[in-house]
Amino acid sequence: MKIRAGYDIAFECSQDVPMVLMLSVHPSRQADLLGTHRALFSPNVSAENYTDMFGNICTRLVAPAGLIEISNEFVIEDSGLPDVVAVDAVQAPVPDLPDDTLVYLLGSRYCDTQKLSDLAWSLFGSINGGWQRVQAICDYTHDRIQFGSQYARSDRAASEGHEERIGVCRDFAHLAIALCRCMNIPTRYCAGYLGDIGVPRNPAPMDFSAWFEAYIGGKWYTFDARHNHPRIGRIVMARGRDAADVAISTAFGPTKLVRFNVVTEEVLVDDAVSLQPNGHASQQLAQRQCA
Repeated sequence: MKIRAGYDIAFECSQDVPMVLMLSVHPSRQADLLGTHRALFSPNVSAENYTDMFGNICTRLVAPAGLIEISNEFVIEDSGLPDVVAVDAVQAPVPDLPDDTLVYLLGSRYCDTQKLSDLAWSLFGSINGGWQRVQAICDYTHDRIQFGSQYARSDRAASEGHEERIGVCRDFAHLAIALCRCMNIPTRYCAGYLGDIGVPRNPAPMDFSAWFEAYIGGKWYTFDARHNHPRIGRIVMARGRDAADVAISTAFGPTKLVRFNVVTEEVLVDDAVSLQPNGHASQQLAQRQCA
């Protein structure tokens, strides 16, 4: 199957502001791109990419004073299969874990494990390690937090999400990640696109999505505490310890978000999808809001 995705974002800057953007499709999915995947800037600015310590593609630029518009639209090939379910995947003892997974056992900015360790062991200590334990954590998080875009808060840590019982997709991910790490399961945060593919269409505005991956059975498996069932068509953009590592935009100066549009949708057989010379699909982005 093919998926059309992209964004149209604008910031108002009162002065020249250095920025780092994390809006590229993750290197692990770039081979699936059909046509060019390239951010367009208006006004045109000099921008360069680099790879961060987690393997994500980051874009550096200096946004000039005034309005800067950033857009991209692309088509990507996808298997069309839902997230893998591996109920027999077991949890490895810490001494047997690969070196590069150990950082995902540690507390981080939004995953404050030290405040949740006693709770985690009381709730999940008796459950067999591995898939069943991670799924039990997803079930608990899904039931614990009420989703609502009006509940978005950029500084909410996992323990606060647990107490407040409200949040957006990043809050579900942070709580589940923190609880998994308390149980010695390496867990990493993922940000990307997730459209309403294979499920009833949600009338709420589209946004980028957050989920997580747990290292069990010798592999990284996808889990989503907000939706809590396998989904089709995830397009990962970035991975890290928590949302602080994969911020869509980081500004080193005063900026105001004035437009935020995102689209993610399946390209149906009868859709007239033609790629323009710059590699962008012809259909315009639908209006979306930031949650």
